[in-house]
Amino acid sequence: MAQKSTIEWTQATWNPWHGCTKVSPGCKHCYMYRDKKRYGQNPKIVTRSKTTFHDPLKWDGARLIFTCSWSDWFIEEADPWRNEAWDVIKRTPNHTYQILTKRPERILENLPADWGNGWNNVWLGTSIENQEYVFRMKLLTTVPAWTRFISAEPLIGPIDFGDLTGVHWIITGGESGPRARPMDLEWAKSIRDQCAKSGVLYFHKQNGGTAKIDGAWGGRRIDGQTWDAIPQPA
Repeated sequence: MAQKSTIEWTQATWNPWHGCTKVSPGCKHCYMYRDKKRYGQNPKIVTRSKTTFHDPLKWDGARLIFTCSWSDWFIEEADPWRNEAWDVIKRTPNHTYQILTKRPERILENLPADWGNGWNNVWLGTSIENQEYVFRMKLLTTVPAWTRFISAEPLIGPIDFGDLTGVHWIITGGESGPRARPMDLEWAKSIRDQCAKSGVLYFHKQNGGTAKIDGAWGGRRIDGQTWDAIPQPA
């Protein structure tokens, strides 16, 4: 069976490798670090999975799959395994893979040889937690892809994206966990309004914090409603 996800904007997770190194402030309270330490493992060591690497080949149906939720698809330590993982994606066109990275500068040099204008079952995204990292969007939009998205989570500061040409979807969310940094709802509202102005789909995952409201950390409502837009798989 596919590993079901509690993340609102996906249906399953796939981790062909796990472990990562922190590269920006959004990584500060990473849940992977927290969980790895709980299991007595070193979160900074990137390890190929012995049990889940080929899992999507076994999954029936069509699923949205958040890829590398416990690492980064484009992390340098995974270079020896990435081509084999790309092959798993190519052999499962029934699934749609949501690949989110904090290393968009490494995307172009690590795409499959037959990538062309993109594979229609791969969405490429990058994380942007505050204004300082908007440059990641600029790098992402230079990459040919059917669907490009931004995860502004944890949102730890206001963001003015400017020109959103080439971006199809944006997710916002406040940080959760015991040391969660607060998110000002006005930051999320601003991004929602930027999306509306530019015709970009908008999804708000959670307001963040240490308590759940209606099943989400801090609740999910902004101005009395939820915002759940998501691209349709090809």
